[in-house]
Amino acid sequence: MIRDEETIQALVATVERFVTERLRPLEAEVSETDQIPPDVVQDMREMGLFGLTIPEEFGGLGLTMEEEVRVMMALGRTSPSFRSVIGTTVGIGSQGIVFDGTPEQKAQWLPQLATGELIASFALTEPGSGSDAASLRTTAIKDGDHYVVNGSKRYITNAPQAGVFTLMARTNPGDKGAGGVSAFILDAKTPGISLGKPDKKMGQRGAHTCDVIFDNVRVPAANLIGGREGQGFKMAMRVLDKGRIHIAAVCVGVARRMLADALAYAAERQQFGQAIGDFQLVQAMLADSETEIYAAECMVMDAARRRDDGRPVSTEAACCKLFASEMCGRVADRAVQIFGGAGYMAEYGIERFYRDVRIFRLYEGTSQIMQLVIGRNLMKQQRG
Repeated sequence: MIRDEETIQALVATVERFVTERLRPLEAEVSETDQIPPDVVQDMREMGLFGLTIPEEFGGLGLTMEEEVRVMMALGRTSPSFRSVIGTTVGIGSQGIVFDGTPEQKAQWLPQLATGELIASFALTEPGSGSDAASLRTTAIKDGDHYVVNGSKRYITNAPQAGVFTLMARTNPGDKGAGGVSAFILDAKTPGISLGKPDKKMGQRGAHTCDVIFDNVRVPAANLIGGREGQGFKMAMRVLDKGRIHIAAVCVGVARRMLADALAYAAERQQFGQAIGDFQLVQAMLADSETEIYAAECMVMDAARRRDDGRPVSTEAACCKLFASEMCGRVADRAVQIFGGAGYMAEYGIERFYRDVRIFRLYEGTSQIMQLVIGRNLMKQQRG
């Protein structure tokens, strides 16, 4: 749903200029230093990018899902590390509070997230609990008007920069399934929280992940999201449904960038007396990429509109995440192939994208988990 076409077009155009003039020139530097320059992060704050999905009443832009994916497709046309700076705050780190937070929780935390004063991080994955998220072992045991949290989380995006964590923890140790999991808001400065060393990753340098350790961390009972125990896993799944459409939109944007780079190279690179783009087998790779990107874009836009209409989109979100992330990997592979030997060299940048996009098939639900979600939902529909 687009509330005002002129307004969203202006926002997308602003993001496109920011990507072209500000972010693309810094891609190699960020890859080398593993740091996003602080002035770039400040620019993102001033543009309102941290508040894209925070309701307007709390200082954000309150974008609809369709508006959000259009912005993400534009922001995706550069290194995915830049998007990751705001990704957890506009997505999985904040949306649980937006969806299920009490009025007091929303008033306390959302304005700070909207301005980028605080960066939110989503603490779900654990050393022994990845795809099997409901088996998490971190506990939050009630003690008077507090909960005492113990456990550890792994691969937590933006944890080194986080000012607040949305934490999934088991409040009922007797319930080993999803029903025993609750969601909390944790101030990152709370005593007892410590961080592991930053992970050395395959790609997306500049986007940081690390372990988060909770050692007898006392959390006010008022920070239980929604004020009810046992609702955390359901909330996490709703958050991830929305996040999967968001990630799929980013995949479309990054794939568009890789195809544009491959097309430019194919038009300039000469072999056998002509541009390599004039050879039919190269054109086939370009055509396959364009076709798949277009298909993914259509899927994402359709799923976003369905969600804006208030319809269930668990299946559609999983379809988008599965197809778009796999598509992005195939486009990256073809782009390297079109560049040939140059595609294997760091100076051209396409090898960096090849590594950067590999994570899309893993986080916020692996491709295999997406297949299971889709298949399980289809069987439920069949059985009524």
